[in-house]
Amino acid sequence: MRQRSLIAVTAALAAGALTLTACGSRGDKADTADSGDTTVVIGVDAPLTGDLSALGLGIKNSADLAAKQANEKKYVKGVTFKIQALDDQAQASSGQQNATKLVADKDVLGVVGPLNSSVSESMQKVFDDAKLAQISPANTSPSLSQGPKWATGEKTRTYKSYFRTATTDAIQGPFAAQYLFNKAGKKKVFVIDDKKTYGSGLAGTFKGEFTKLGGQVVGEGHIDPESKDFSAIVTQVKSAGADVVYYGGEYPAAGPLSKQIKASGTNIPLIGGDGIYDKKYIELAGAGAAGDLATSVGAPVESLPSAKDFVANYTKAGYKEPFSAYGGYSYDSAWAIIEAVKAAVDANDGKLPADARAKVLTAVQGVSFDGVTGKVSFDEFGDATNKQLTVYKVEGTEWKSVESGTFGG
Repeated sequence: MRQRSLIAVTAALAAGALTLTACGSRGDKADTADSGDTTVVIGVDAPLTGDLSALGLGIKNSADLAAKQANEKKYVKGVTFKIQALDDQAQASSGQQNATKLVADKDVLGVVGPLNSSVSESMQKVFDDAKLAQISPANTSPSLSQGPKWATGEKTRTYKSYFRTATTDAIQGPFAAQYLFNKAGKKKVFVIDDKKTYGSGLAGTFKGEFTKLGGQVVGEGHIDPESKDFSAIVTQVKSAGADVVYYGGEYPAAGPLSKQIKASGTNIPLIGGDGIYDKKYIELAGAGAAGDLATSVGAPVESLPSAKDFVANYTKAGYKEPFSAYGGYSYDSAWAIIEAVKAAVDANDGKLPADARAKVLTAVQGVSFDGVTGKVSFDEFGDATNKQLTVYKVEGTEWKSVESGTFGG
């Protein structure tokens, strides 16, 4: 997001009544340790409360599952992994405070998160100064890894400590544009965003590709996601003659926006990125959401045997919240840190080196393994080498996959 989806929530998991077990409270280290081992803490930063908590709790639980399974397998000899989960409430200021707190804990050797690109912007320098590896399962703003001038072709990696397992908006926005224009036959779009890092960036990359293909942008506007009255922009959409609305932002605003557009008598679909790909969107948008679309990173869960194992293990672990859009990417982010810790330990005669953070950071750049979401590795910018994306459509009360592929492919 995100900031942007991932492994889809299966209907069975979404409907399951699961209970939380053996998982630490928010802000605390989860009890995953065996006595006698060296403790390595994996930090987690995500919105654990508030409107985006459905996504944040899925991130937290999935990283916790990776730590539990590493401990059960004794994957890194002599090391027990714990999770330290902090709530950023989707606020940049809270994220920066959390980054400072995680850096101050010498046992923290890697961090999973955050969800929001705008939050990540406030954390990157803190982690980089401390040589603490950060791997986001959800950030999609290209500037986080490729610098502020990435769109001009001038790509610069500002922070060597930053990585992500989700693909970027430089791919997600154009992927949606190609689908709408070439496959769905949509030629006139009204583009709306929430003016935040994720939303505006995603809308911009979509618009660029859609117009390049020959599509027409018949209107543009911005909304305040904190407001739930979108009547002004809805009036503009109604008179613009658009056959689709593209929204750059997240589901707390996207759902009501879609509902109000339909209520105005404008029966056209809304499409967004992974920020709206959550069951909460369908609940907020109501019955009129049928036919709305979202893109998300990765392939649908039912197509990946490794993801099926993840779903089964997540269910077995007893978490009460679904793993949601970024669960598989969160597990893979945590496992990348675990693999890096193993590499640092193996290279130091079976013990953590004195400069463990720096060694783990170096090792993260070279990790390569078959994860929940497919092959996990990072390019020279710290971006995921896995560029898979999927289009989903609302059918009834569920998101159903429509098409998977890669941008330009």
